[in-house]
Amino acid sequence: MTETTDHAATGTDAASSASTDDQRVHDVVGVGVGPFNLGLAALLDGVDADVDAVFCERDAEFHWHEGMLLAGTTLEVPFLADLVTLVDPTNPHSYLNYLRETGRIYEFYFYETFQTPRREYDDYLRWVAERLDSPRFDREVTSVQWVAPGGHGAGDDPDGTADEGHYLVSAHHPETGEEFEYRGEHLALGVGSRPQVPESLQGHPTDEVFHTARYRYERAGALDADSVTVVGSGQSAAEVFHDLLERQPDHGYRLDWLTRSDGFFPMEYSKLGLQHFAPEYEQYVYDLPQDVRDDLIPDQDLLYKGVDPDTSAAIYDLLYRRSVGDRAPDVGLFAMTEVRDIVATGQGYALDCHQWQAEESFVHESEVVVLGTGYERPVPGFLEPLEEAIHWDERGRFAVTADHRLAIDHPGDVFLQNAEVHTHGVGVPDLGLGPDRNARFVNRLLGRERYPEDSDTVYQDFSVEQFVEHAPGATRQRAGEPTTAATSDDR
Repeated sequence: MTETTDHAATGTDAASSASTDDQRVHDVVGVGVGPFNLGLAALLDGVDADVDAVFCERDAEFHWHEGMLLAGTTLEVPFLADLVTLVDPTNPHSYLNYLRETGRIYEFYFYETFQTPRREYDDYLRWVAERLDSPRFDREVTSVQWVAPGGHGAGDDPDGTADEGHYLVSAHHPETGEEFEYRGEHLALGVGSRPQVPESLQGHPTDEVFHTARYRYERAGALDADSVTVVGSGQSAAEVFHDLLERQPDHGYRLDWLTRSDGFFPMEYSKLGLQHFAPEYEQYVYDLPQDVRDDLIPDQDLLYKGVDPDTSAAIYDLLYRRSVGDRAPDVGLFAMTEVRDIVATGQGYALDCHQWQAEESFVHESEVVVLGTGYERPVPGFLEPLEEAIHWDERGRFAVTADHRLAIDHPGDVFLQNAEVHTHGVGVPDLGLGPDRNARFVNRLLGRERYPEDSDTVYQDFSVEQFVEHAPGATRQRAGEPTTAATSDDR
């Protein structure tokens, strides 16, 4: 997931500031300006000490899932899960201060809803980006390399912060090709994810077969089609299906929804279930063996990949109203079905489908196909110069420290933003946990605890050690020891 004003350092101002930045070794250089790195920039903006930071973003201005900013959609997290509030409620870059500064706080007060409209969350992020001096837009990073002590640029560092070497970040302007270099003692990687389309479903015109990430841009063509099929069962697929379902009476297309999942199940949104998005659960997952994590995480999809219950209810209610009077909505929903291939027919597309539970195959035809096939997080190509210094696991993924840093053979830290699901679990992409991760990054940069590092935040225990510590009647049993009750003295 990634993301013009004077603060954004674009145009002429950007070029002039870049020439200064070229010679300075920053405390940290960020790559990517999405919600997580933007949150880091916001927290750094509020520290007492002067931390010199700069963040490079390839886009010309801030964007956040622009292709899915549909009217009526909301975040799946409460408004408190903004960039800063959960670690610093008094921070001027909070969502509530955004409402105050933009004259909307009473409107939100009477709105009486905990969830934020997605369009307004995007507007809030843009508001923060415009207030900060550290983002640099139109900067596409092409390579990151390590400069050893005494290397090029070290002599221009009067404070001596580059004595141990530094990272050299090379970038260019995507339109003009103008080149830039930024030096940083540390890095913050927040390049986000990109739409994932299986290879067998690729190679078709993007206005006819496209990912949900492009839905707003391609919707007009879909509305003019005779038939539309949505593939996938996550929140994005559900929002697209709901939007198409609402518009169906005015356009008259056939609408189908296919997914290989067991069903169109709601996201886990119970209060006890949400406790999995807590710092101590991330620590619990991190302490598990990697093979256990690899088995666990795919089975937790409904904690963060299911359909929001309100969206599910809205879809059902629409279908119910359309069926009044013994009418059959021109709609199909079919689960447990994998779309293995898409073939152009001249009149549209033939989808090679396989119902995996019954082990039956069929062909489904549709003029337009919208793919809610998720997102991927490949290793960025610009890290190639650092590959030999980076530690990798057995499956070629980043080795990561407990505090979300890349394991690397250089003294400069590399802070990871949403690239460590395989080590820390399903909470990594969660907007509510972003501030906690960033607080730890800021504290490490400062060498002291400027922001709180929360622990024991939920009622649930996740590790045996936690439960034994909190439960007077529990004692830890070692392998091979007989089962015995704790005496009052033991307690």
